[in-house]
Amino acid sequence: MLKEVALLFFKLGITAFGGPAAHIAMMEEEVVTKRNWMSRQHFLDLVGATNLIPGPNSTEMAIHCGYHRAGMPGLLVAGISFILPAASITCFLAYIYVNFGQLPQIEPFLYGIKPAVIIIILNAIYILGKKALKNVLLAFIGLAVLILSLSGMNEVFAILTGGIIGAILISAKAKFWETPHQIILPSLLTAKLKVPLISFSTTVSVAGSLASVVKLFLIFLKIGAVLFGSGYVLVAYLEGEFVKNLGWLTAQELIDAIAIGQFTPGPVLSTATFIGYQLQGIWGAVAATLGIFLPSFLFVALLNPLIPKLRQSKIASSFLDAVNISALSIMISATVHLSEQTLLDLKSILIAVLSGAVVLKFRKLNSAYIVLGGAMVGYLLYQIF
Repeated sequence: MLKEVALLFFKLGITAFGGPAAHIAMMEEEVVTKRNWMSRQHFLDLVGATNLIPGPNSTEMAIHCGYHRAGMPGLLVAGISFILPAASITCFLAYIYVNFGQLPQIEPFLYGIKPAVIIIILNAIYILGKKALKNVLLAFIGLAVLILSLSGMNEVFAILTGGIIGAILISAKAKFWETPHQIILPSLLTAKLKVPLISFSTTVSVAGSLASVVKLFLIFLKIGAVLFGSGYVLVAYLEGEFVKNLGWLTAQELIDAIAIGQFTPGPVLSTATFIGYQLQGIWGAVAATLGIFLPSFLFVALLNPLIPKLRQSKIASSFLDAVNISALSIMISATVHLSEQTLLDLKSILIAVLSGAVVLKFRKLNSAYIVLGGAMVGYLLYQIF
């Protein structure tokens, strides 16, 4: 059983591009649709609850799924297997960056991966939405949270608002018309894609010592314990700590590190691995990676056993239903923002359309093949035009 968990999440760690929404979409396909490890409702409950605690959502979902499948050993195995590929790739790229000052050109492959990822996310939203959208009230809550999110409200506040409203109204025995399970997706805006070539500079030298490595671990432990929201929030934390307070990185070096975290598969927080290597070599990479991800393991170990008990309470169950639909609204909002940055010309739109056609035709096709196909088509179009 542990081997099964390890192989699945190691595979996802290698193929999961596109950020938390895409990662969760892939996990739903593997864990619920293909392997039936848990019900779709329980998966939704985990997604909703994960959005309310600090840390990287997709990594915590991997840890949740491992815990559900194989207990505490599964929690550790799933989390490590999902994190390890991204951390290893990022560490290798950091080695090249530090020693040679440049990286292989990977933009052409990313050009095709991102449109394909959008389709994977939309497909997951549709599948999960059929379970989450139970009545008209939840539809209105979801719409309200979507509007709040698109307007710039913090994701956690938006989800909490939806959950509290749902708990109050649904548990008050209000009667609502039942609706067909449909998800109406927002229109996706388009503009021209520009993928800038990263400019690299020589990293700041920090004296290699045990004390510095420990300090690096504690800084990332603090960030991992309080980090809510998107990658933009992570940038703010990193800038405050390493650029402004300590002066260990320049602004350009921080931008390069964030870019590498976005380019590699798996958790975006693998940016920590890159920064750790920049500052303290291999031991700095290990310390930074452990620090930023360790709180997620602790949070999930505490939260996971409570979720089934919440379903037994009417008020808590209503809260979870509203949180679930709110979390899906956040996924839609993230997809809209990703689309605005990705579907920027006819080539990217064509890749998205082809990916959508493949998903509709081959419902059971592993999403990793969609990602791989998008990468290949993107590379060809990038070279031809």
